[in-house]
Amino acid sequence: MPEPLFRTHQYLLDHLGTPVRRSLMDEINWRDRLIGIKGSRGVGKTTFLLQYAKENYDSTDRKCLYVNMNSFYFQTCSLVKFAGEFYKAGGQVLLLDQIFKLSNWSHVLHECYEKFPLLRIVFAGSTVMRLKDENPELNGICRSYSLRGFSFREYLNMMAGTEIKPYTLRELTNRHERIAKEICEKCNPLEHFQAYLHHGYYPFFLEKRNFSENLLKTMNMMIEVDILLIYQMEQKNLNRIKKLLYLLATRGTGTPNVSQLAQEVLTSRTTIANYIKFLSDARLINILYRKGEDYPKKPGRIMMNNTNLMYAMTPGNVNTEDLMDTFFQNAIWGKHKIRIGDRGCTFLLDNQYRFRLQNETPKRKSTDVIYVRSDKNIGDEQVIPLWMFGLLY
Repeated sequence: MPEPLFRTHQYLLDHLGTPVRRSLMDEINWRDRLIGIKGSRGVGKTTFLLQYAKENYDSTDRKCLYVNMNSFYFQTCSLVKFAGEFYKAGGQVLLLDQIFKLSNWSHVLHECYEKFPLLRIVFAGSTVMRLKDENPELNGICRSYSLRGFSFREYLNMMAGTEIKPYTLRELTNRHERIAKEICEKCNPLEHFQAYLHHGYYPFFLEKRNFSENLLKTMNMMIEVDILLIYQMEQKNLNRIKKLLYLLATRGTGTPNVSQLAQEVLTSRTTIANYIKFLSDARLINILYRKGEDYPKKPGRIMMNNTNLMYAMTPGNVNTEDLMDTFFQNAIWGKHKIRIGDRGCTFLLDNQYRFRLQNETPKRKSTDVIYVRSDKNIGDEQVIPLWMFGLLY
């Protein structure tokens, strides 16, 4: 076994510090033999893998090894051979970062799964990677999870020193006033909310670097590396998909005019539809549909994936309503089925909950609508503060 890889593993664990513990850590069944952690660039996948190792193994314990597949070592040594040597030497857990850098990564993982029955492999990679149902080689043997950026709850716990637990949507709708009052006794959420909207989603805001420049660099890497590599795009088309992303970011969160976008980007409607799907897979944008519709139907609304991206793309020109809508759909995403609302509500959740986002609550409220405001710490009856939806994970 190559000693430099073990030395790197030990160094990284010894210098990890005390990162914020993500709630996903307790949701994963770590006894599963093949676990995939998907997440967009910058959300902390590497830190997450290292944190698992540090919580469960001493940095010098050779039963666990973190390996970044960017290492040139794997240009001449196959992962199957490497895993076999690690396994024979008593290794139990391999933590593989940037797995999609291997051209045949899913086949290799399947082979490792078949050959080494007592070896557990946890791998991390881009949200663009195809897992489970989309990947027949891993279907039935791999458990996949999504690591997202910081929720407002995680951000608030870090910045205000609180220990707020996650709440379900049902808990929020049934007793949001009591929950808000308990939290407001410990801190003032609105004092931290605007900062979170600007820079709190990506953990690298903690680094001593210019956040916006770092985020723009990360966004370019998502397109130039993740999308280009996995979807086998031609280099000459990169500027087209970047232009499309900018147009979507600056046009607001309404229904996209695909024909007009195709004319401006100088490509076909079909290509625009494909690019929109690629950007969605990379978690740069989110696509919302009307009730009863789904992909490949025409999108009902296109929004940036999170509010930090809005500030990076259109600094000084962020629309308040779009900001509210983007935060809400990002907080809900993955936990509930979200659709564009009908007349009288902004969003429909799980074909059951009707939410209307606006900072002026009408005098006559619809009894079947929950109103959401961004300017309140504590709501009342049908009015829930926007920040509280950041408590869902």
